[in-house]
Amino acid sequence: MDAPSILAKVRDGNPLDRSELVFFAGGLADGTVTDSQGAAFAMAVLLNGLSDRERVELTLAMRDTGKVQKWDLPGPVLDKHSTGGVGDNVSLVLAPALAACGAYVPMISGRGLGHTGGTLDKLEAIPGYRTALSEEELAEVVKSVGCAIIGAGEGIAPADKRLYAIRDVTATVESVDLITASILSKKLAAGLEGLVLDVKTGNGAFITEPEQAASLARSLVSGANGAGCKTAALLTDMSEPLARAAGNALETASAVDLLSGRGDDARLRAVTLALGGALLELGGLAANSQEGEARIVSVLEDGRAAECFGRMVYALGGPTDFMDNPDAYLPSSPCQFDLAAKSGGVVSQIKTRALGLAVVHLGGGRLRQDDELDLSVGLDRIVEIGQTVEPGDPLLRIHAKDAESARQVATELEDAFLVSEEAPAVPALIGSRISSKT
Repeated sequence: MDAPSILAKVRDGNPLDRSELVFFAGGLADGTVTDSQGAAFAMAVLLNGLSDRERVELTLAMRDTGKVQKWDLPGPVLDKHSTGGVGDNVSLVLAPALAACGAYVPMISGRGLGHTGGTLDKLEAIPGYRTALSEEELAEVVKSVGCAIIGAGEGIAPADKRLYAIRDVTATVESVDLITASILSKKLAAGLEGLVLDVKTGNGAFITEPEQAASLARSLVSGANGAGCKTAALLTDMSEPLARAAGNALETASAVDLLSGRGDDARLRAVTLALGGALLELGGLAANSQEGEARIVSVLEDGRAAECFGRMVYALGGPTDFMDNPDAYLPSSPCQFDLAAKSGGVVSQIKTRALGLAVVHLGGGRLRQDDELDLSVGLDRIVEIGQTVEPGDPLLRIHAKDAESARQVATELEDAFLVSEEAPAVPALIGSRISSKT
């Protein structure tokens, strides 16, 4: 068996068997498959596609090139994955809420890139919070607290790390088959029993078209269920920011406010409940998603979710009293500037991607993985679609390092909000659910 013969089969659209996929994934991980061979494989898959069986077997082969976590816990091991968007801080609320309901959540998260924020960057706005743990440390925190939100270790799916780097420079990132294998190989390495996928669509998402988002959701659900992990996906709207804040410390504060009962960001709360309800059903902790949502509501309202988040922060190196006084610890920017509405009416459209890029231009997001972030900057108090404004009313507040950068971003965002005379048709926040039965 060799790489050229495998490449010839993919090129000609002939099916690969499991041993060939295992061989190729292993070669990516140990370097015996060259970059040019990896690029040829990625392009052939992009053009010809994989069958459902091949997709599952590639996912498992890539997963098994690294460590696979094993658990012995009294409750189900659950997690969620989002395809990304602006103001998407659900993980910070959902992980402790699930843990408070009896689940165990080893949430492997990533950093922001482009116009979308990263969960790890948001948590690192908390002084001392560690996102890099050993396998043993992760197991101990998950067992004692119920959840841990950290980054992927070096030994997680090394074949995917190599193939993704190749795809990034060969115009093959868009392959649904390879996106599926990439996401799931890392998630399944965490030893999950249940997974819910938040697949976003709209002008602030990476996938803007609903049909394409549904296609990816079906591929992910089919692949994860085929690999033995109970999985469902929800299609959710990203035509406006999910939370009313975008930026690392600001989104962390928004999540803490919802956990603590000091704020009630309706969109953030609704998506958290929907994803949590689905996961508790998948994990056997609720008879159905409605019962699961009710359990999430209960732990948010009685403070158990907030307590769990505070314990996680402390266990991962943060302050013991963070939940009592988060403003004392989260960094704040020295300059705030309100972007005012030029005319009155109803907010009918938001250029959400522009808001995400504004955070990047303020210094709060990265265009390259090695960019250093200003965790204090961003946007908050963002108006919602359907909200009525008068001339001069604030559309959002800019948090910047200085007045000049605030003015520059304000200029960039002058056309980010469309204000009309008539109320718009507001897209449904939560669309269809895709499971193994659909």
